[in-house]
Amino acid sequence: MSKRDDKVMSLSGIETATLSTQQLTDYFDAYMEKGMHGIGFSAYEEGQEPGDELSREQIERRMAILKPSVKWVRSFSCLQGNDLIPVVAKEMGLKTLVGAWLSDDLEKNALEIENLIRLAQQGYVDIAAVGNEVMYRKDLSEEQLLGYIAQVKEALPSIPVGYVDAYYEFEDRPAITEICDVILANCYPFWEGCAIEYSLLYMKDMFRRATSAAAGKKVIITETGWPSQGEAFHGAQPSHENAMRYFVNTQQWGHQDNIDIFYFSSFDESWKVGAEGDVGAFWGIWDKDEQAKFSVVAS
Repeated sequence: MSKRDDKVMSLSGIETATLSTQQLTDYFDAYMEKGMHGIGFSAYEEGQEPGDELSREQIERRMAILKPSVKWVRSFSCLQGNDLIPVVAKEMGLKTLVGAWLSDDLEKNALEIENLIRLAQQGYVDIAAVGNEVMYRKDLSEEQLLGYIAQVKEALPSIPVGYVDAYYEFEDRPAITEICDVILANCYPFWEGCAIEYSLLYMKDMFRRATSAAAGKKVIITETGWPSQGEAFHGAQPSHENAMRYFVNTQQWGHQDNIDIFYFSSFDESWKVGAEGDVGAFWGIWDKDEQAKFSVVAS
């Protein structure tokens, strides 16, 4: 067993609330060295936003930063250069959860689905995600979403196909849960105002509820994280230390209980302040300039 594995094992059962900032940093580094299951890939550089074209160069540069610390990469769209993300990931030996972004723009949806299917048929997709929080945003009807999922499942019979949404949507919408091969659940104690002290317990209950709804199907946590700065959301307080603590708690649980978790996210993205307020810009493990926020290991 390596020193990093010793460090990770030594955290088993420890209440991280008792750890100092330096101890948290040490454990953060240990988990980064051991490697996360997966991460949400933040593609947009400072000054860019969805709708801008991504270059292969920026994807390769950012992917190279992530590569030592992850096994899987999650992408969110198959248009405007986002379709290069799974290609580059595969070239670097990573597995891919590839998403088609669905909205109320039906013409763009058709292109997203077409590209997702193309990428999968070319061997760049390990899991296909048809839509992200479409029901939460109320962009489409349930019937429309079911149609898109069925279309992708028919085209890709040998690849697991799922849909990403908040964990409780899979309780509330059994038809969607039934059609999915795998349940892709977003779990954010922060956005439900949970204090950091109770956040791991809260997330475990989110996962339990999704697992119960899944009725034996595999459940993957496709997003969870904690912002490093910004305004509090009810009892949830963003801070550098809380972000580290949440990451360490999440990785500890994932490793111990064999839970597949895609951490959110890789890099800070300033454009997200429009939808989420000031905290939206600070969910990354690396900052907007691609510099490590919490450790030297992540640099």
